[in-house]
This record gives sequence, C-alpha cells and structure tokens, in this order.
Amino acid sequence: MPWPDLGAPVAMRRVAVVAPVDATRAVLVAVAEKGVVELERAAVSVPGPASQALQRARRDRPGARSSPVTSWQAPDLDVLEAGHELEALAGETEIEALDAEAVRQGSVAAWAGWAPAAAVVPLAERLAPLGGAVVPLPAPAGVDPPTLVEGRGATRAFQPLVDTYTTIGYRDLNPAAWAGLSYVVMFGMMFGDVGHGLVLIAGGFLLAAGTLAPLRRLRHLAPFVVGAGVASTGFGLAYGEFFGPTGVVPTLWLRPLDHATALLAVAVAAGAGLLAVSWVFGTVNRWREGGAGRALLAVSGFAGGALYLGLACAGLGWYRHWGPVELLGAGVFAAGLAAGGAGLYAESGRRAAGAVQAGVGLFDAVLRIGTNTVSFARLAAFGLTHAALSGIVWEATTGLWHRGAPWGALAAVVFLAGNALAFAIEGLVAGIQALRLEYYEMFSRIFAVEGHRFRPWHLDVAPDPVESEEARCSPG
Repeated sequence: MPWPDLGAPVAMRRVAVVAPVDATRAVLVAVAEKGVVELERAAVSVPGPASQALQRARRDRPGARSSPVTSWQAPDLDVLEAGHELEALAGETEIEALDAEAVRQGSVAAWAGWAPAAAVVPLAERLAPLGGAVVPLPAPAGVDPPTLVEGRGATRAFQPLVDTYTTIGYRDLNPAAWAGLSYVVMFGMMFGDVGHGLVLIAGGFLLAAGTLAPLRRLRHLAPFVVGAGVASTGFGLAYGEFFGPTGVVPTLWLRPLDHATALLAVAVAAGAGLLAVSWVFGTVNRWREGGAGRALLAVSGFAGGALYLGLACAGLGWYRHWGPVELLGAGVFAAGLAAGGAGLYAESGRRAAGAVQAGVGLFDAVLRIGTNTVSFARLAAFGLTHAALSGIVWEATTGLWHRGAPWGALAAVVFLAGNALAFAIEGLVAGIQALRLEYYEMFSRIFAVEGHRFRPWHLDVAPDPVESEEARCSPG
C-alpha cells in the first residue's frame, strides 16, 4: 500500500445501478441484500400505496417499531396491512420509493450512488443474471465521497475515539491507532498504580467477554479499558505505587510527590511531542484536502507547525544560551507567521478587513500554542493528586493497623473503601481529562473538515421460495 493511502478511508467509486424497467424490483432487492451501495435519495417522496398502508397499520399499533424487510416476490399489500406486518410494509415502502425515484430512459431505470471500489465487481456479478448492471461514473466536482473506515488491530479497537469526535473526511488520514495509544498513555500517567491498573485490565477482559448482560452494549470499549490498565500498571511501576505507596513494587523512575517539578516538566515535554505529531497529521491532511498550497498556509498545517517549532527552538536557544539556535528559531517562527497570515488573509476573501481578521487569527494561534502546551501539565497534576489520595489512604490504614489487633478489621475496611473511592474518582477524572486533551489540543489540529459517513442501503431479504425449493430438492 503506498504511504499516502496509509490509514485512509476505504476507496469509494461513484456508480449507477442500472436495471431493465421490467426487472427493477429484482435488481433493487439484490442491491438491498448486498448492502454495499449508498443510493442517492430524494429529499421528499410522494407517498405511494405501500407507504399509505404502512401509515394505516401503524395507527392501529402506535409505538410499534419496524425494521424493514423485503422479499423477491411483490406481496399483497392488503394482506400485509390486515396482518399488521409492519416490517414487510416498511420494506415495501423502501422499494416503492426507490422505484419512483429512478431515472428512466426508454426501457432502462437507473439510480446513482457510491460503493466501495472492491465491492463494485461482486455487485455487478450479482446483478448480471437479473439483467442489471453497475456502471462507473465520474465523481462530481467539489463533492467528496462518503467515508467508510475498515481498520484492523489498534485502528479498529480505538476507532470509537475518533468517531465520537467527528466523521473523518474522505481524503484525511485516520489517526485512530495513534490517538488511542496516546489516550491510554495519558490516562496511565494520571492514574499510575499497579494495583488499580490490574483491576482495570481484569475489568476490560470481563467487559470483552460479555458475560455481564447489562454491560454487553459497552463491549466495544474493552480495548480502552485494557489499554488504560496496561498503561496504569506501567506508570505504577515507574512511580512505585501498588494500591498506594505500599512498598510492594519498586520505584523504577520517581515517586510523584517527591519529584513533582520533574514530573511536571516531563508532562509538558510529552505534551509538546503529542502536539508536534498532531501538526504532522494536520499538515498531511491539509495536503490531501487541498494540495500543497493549503498544507503550507494552514494554521493547522505547516504554518502552525513552523510557529510551534520556531517558538520551541527560540526558547531552547535562549534557555541554553545557544545563539544560533535562538536565531534559527526566530527565523522559522517568522516564516510561520508569514505563511499563516497569508493563509488566513486568503480565507477572509482578501477584503480590507481581512488583514485585521488574519492578525487576530495569528494572535490566537500563537496564544493557543502556549496554552495548549501548558495544558498538558495536568498529566502530572492529576498524577500527583492520585498519588496523594492513595498515600492518605495508606497512612490511615497503617496508622490503624499499628494500634493493635482490634483495629485491624477497621484498617482493612479503610484500605478497601479508600482505594475504591480513589479508583472511582481518579479513574473518572483521568478518563475525562485524557479525552479533553485528545479532542481540544490534538484533534482540533488534525481535523479541519467533517466527512459524511457511508450509509449503504440494506434490507433483510426473505429467502426466495423458488430457490429454497430447489435447494431442498437438490441431491446431497
């Protein structure tokens, strides 16, 4: 796979589904059965007999839900209505509406839509025996295809993180794998404790197994829970925390409360790295969306990245008294200002007020660089809070335990209840704060346009009675 397509949505093709007028139902049913084409629908459709029958049947059964189903043979609408078969009536309404919306010329009917490139040939092979065909069409100018993401591994596991924020544009790279991994690392840094991490891992596997019926609808979140648990366990080993400073595990790096300043510095440095990667994604996406010019001049692209890199180099040169590095940083920052200003001025329509608008936009971009970077200090702040709460619980536990045997039971209660409270509060806070950093600081640079989610037309199709009879009578 060429690198520009790495992480991109599934390639789509503009197609026309074509059918003889006397075979429109069979072709539509076959298309509905395959469920690989997003057909263009009319904004308003005129109710036909099936739609009217469905409305009457629903009046007799208010509140009843119906999932559309269809069949190869056209049913008797009166029989369906009398039997209140809402699912079949809903399916007939779909078929009826699409039949009415077809573009007809002579003895041919056609519907336009989008389909995954890999599904075009199999669909054409399915329609051919029915007299139908799939004809490739040129994509309309200025219209992006719908977005279909079919990730594997980490991309598939963490895709809900991106989908909750936006539908990625068809031309954009999909950062789901990187976003998910960065999310669990940020969570782990704020929730570093081996004991709490192992509880999360166990909970994640329990969620994935689906043994608890009330939680089955949350099974798609299992990778987040397991990943967060692994990261928490890793940082817990780094901090020397196992249900608090119990001394059960060694401190492989530093104890948060003893080295708060160092932890804050590392958190901000980690945030700077995450922001830099976000600008790389943003620059690539602006290139794919609008070419080199847009990538160069966008504040969420190269221009913003140059501002960020220039400030970082200038600050490092000033701090370390490296004159050449400081000058290089100032030059890169100036180039970013010029490119970003030109891009913002072009977006404003090059009006007289555009210069003022561009200036305000540049000021906001520079201000956000500083505030967004410092915002990652919360990774350390909430890590310190978690360590402090766990430390308080452990001190209370040991204080009661050392009073003698009668206090041992109370010490165990304090230990269990305190850790449960710290786990619940800090787990919720860490999850929300990691999500906030992901969306506001990182995704705001990666995504500039919103895509349209691919929604193929699909109906459940009842078995063809003729084919079912042939299958029963066939040898073997």
